[in-house]
Amino acid sequence: MDAKNLNQENISNNKSHSFLEILKFTVIALAIIIPFRAYIAEPFIVRGESMDPTFSTGHYLIVDQVTYYFHDPKREDVIVFKHPVSQNDRYLIKRIIGLPGETLHIDDGKITIINEENPDGIIIDDSHVIVKNRTKDTIKKTLGQNEYFVMGDNRVNSSDSREWGVLESKYIVGRPILRLYPISKIGILPGV
Repeated sequence: MDAKNLNQENISNNKSHSFLEILKFTVIALAIIIPFRAYIAEPFIVRGESMDPTFSTGHYLIVDQVTYYFHDPKREDVIVFKHPVSQNDRYLIKRIIGLPGETLHIDDGKITIINEENPDGIIIDDSHVIVKNRTKDTIKKTLGQNEYFVMGDNRVNSSDSREWGVLESKYIVGRPILRLYPISKIGILPGV
């Protein structure tokens, strides 16, 4: 065998070895990425004004889908969930105001929570809601087991539990753990 044929054989072997390496890398990457994306963290792009100024249209978030398997959502958590009324796979982002078993009373926009720890009621600090985004709602609602009352931080432009009712826990997808865009607002646990 002459040098030219040997060189072509080496090139052919290198190409098939390179192809096999790329194929192995692709299979391994997909085996890691697909389950991670499906069960652990999911990207989410905010659309709409309901959480302004906390989150605005175009903000790119990574949503943790695991945490709530280990503990229940807490008041003030920002969550992503499937719309409980919409027939399509529409997702929303809101803040938890009322927890299971509590009675929530909104009077002229002021939120009072009545629960076992506070039988006379406690007023919720919603200082994260800027003045122009406040409303003068009056609502009284007692939440059942596995029911949450959620509201957007931009109360005047939010379709939330005031409009379509309580949110059952089965619709909760997770909570934002990273904001990756805009670059000026990159951070861990945004909205906290």
